Amino acid sequence: MPARVPDAVIAEAERLAVSIAETLGAVGLIAVEMFVAKDGTLFVNELAPRPHNSGHYTMEACRTSQFEQHIRAICDLPLGDTSLLSPVVMGNILGEHVEPLLDWMQARDPEAERLGVAPKIHLYGKAEAKTGRKMGHVNVLAADAEAALAWINESTIWRV
Repeated sequence: MPARVPDAVIAEAERLAVSIAETLGAVGLIAVEMFVAKDGTLFVNELAPRPHNSGHYTMEACRTSQFEQHIRAICDLPLGDTSLLSPVVMGNILGEHVEPLLDWMQARDPEAERLGVAPKIHLYGKAEAKTGRKMGHVNVLAADAEAALAWINESTIWRV
């Protein structure tokens, strides 16, 4: 975040999401997950009438998270400011990442320091780590999305 797509694609995604929410009469949060084809065409992949993993980046990177915003909406409270505070890349933590991640958390990460990124770890408390099982996520805050992506691509945590 922000998405690395043309402004016209962002505008169309917002128009499509609002249209879906209004058509359904959604109250609270509705996540509208989309894919963008190479030609810029948008395809709706999933609707979720609740906070969704695609919006977990809002926990650190936005003034108001998707979780708080959902509560505000369903309780008829004023909605919060959802401004982006920091560029961020979110990645899933799978079972095979847990052991290297725990090792990383115990040591200084010169790559994070060099790239100026701040990885924020969220583990979901699942008892058993299995290959391919989603165990949590990481929000990588950075000056720009490219630095966050570089940390994810260069880190040995994700190469298991």
